[in-house]
Amino acid sequence: MKLAATKVPVSTVWTSPDAPRDIDAPATAAQPDVAAWAKSMDTETRLGLHGRTLTQLLFAEPVLVRSERDGWSEITAPWQPSSQDELGYPGWVPSSHLGELPESAADPVAIDVPSASLLAEPDGREVAELSFATVLASIEHADGYTRVATPDGGSGWLADDALRAVIEPSGADDRLRLGELFLGLEYLWGGTCAYGLDCSGLIHTVGRVLGLRTPRDAHDQAAALPNIPLDEARPGDLYFFARDGKPIHHVGFVSAAGMLHASETGKRLENGPLTDERRATLVAAARF
Repeated sequence: MKLAATKVPVSTVWTSPDAPRDIDAPATAAQPDVAAWAKSMDTETRLGLHGRTLTQLLFAEPVLVRSERDGWSEITAPWQPSSQDELGYPGWVPSSHLGELPESAADPVAIDVPSASLLAEPDGREVAELSFATVLASIEHADGYTRVATPDGGSGWLADDALRAVIEPSGADDRLRLGELFLGLEYLWGGTCAYGLDCSGLIHTVGRVLGLRTPRDAHDQAAALPNIPLDEARPGDLYFFARDGKPIHHVGFVSAAGMLHASETGKRLENGPLTDERRATLVAAARF
């Protein structure tokens, strides 16, 4: 087993090397274009991701590589806690998406806007477009920019107005504000990036920006976070949903309107009242 880091802006994690379809080529390319991939899929094609994709890794995110086969790496993602594996969320990614861990540096920062340009130098050319919730170690600050450590021993610059320190205090308003950045974004099974989110991916990525090591899946989030009575839930807390005799399948932020959540494939991230079906399957609440 060896340590590595994601060296592309977004790497999708698959159930096996055989899981991707022809239409998924933009996501598995050596230089993936996840934005174009997401845009290319209609609802039926997105439904076909069920049982194929698991989650996504963001730029510079560490992974443990367990094995390699035919250009693919079997990994676990320690920043994404999971009951499936005590070392982190398991799955497969193209080996071309992985590089060496960034050099150690202090003061981690997170991108808290939908996307931000990684620059070769302050106000210089763009090296990559990075997603919301990308966390990087800062090296120095200069003229409204922060230099950050990148995989394979490199570095780059990000505008300060796209960043926040991951240890900054936060409250319910901050959590909801971050989630509302993606109102109208189409649901993506396994999504944890600015180009598509699923229900637990929204919770996980907002938590990452705020410096919280939140489990990746909804049922694990319900098990890990402090549960509270349903009638004590307030905006910024979490609602969890399950059908009779079934595990938890959905999660969203409690909001003044009802719930802020990534609903399901074919729908878009929304903030509105709970439907009758949601109320009938509401089983738990937790303090985030």
